[in-house]
Amino acid sequence: LQLLSNVVLWDGIVQEDKVRDLGLSKLLNRYLLLNILNTPLGPDNIEKCNKVVACLPERWFQDLKGGSTLP
Repeated sequence: LQLLSNVVLWDGIVQEDKVRDLGLSKLLNRYLLLNILNTPLGPDNIEKCNKVVACLPERWFQDLKGGSTLP
């Protein structure tokens, strides 16, 4: 999670699509989600999800329509 936080700090410095690709595709989808999915349901799992969401920049979600996902 710390690595994801550090990668997202580059948002605004490095091209946004590169930061999204590295942060979401490479780290979140490949490693962090596997860890979350293998954690038993409970408060620990919810806390992990909240920490992941807190890492992501709000501006990535500003122009999304209802029911859509990040590009």
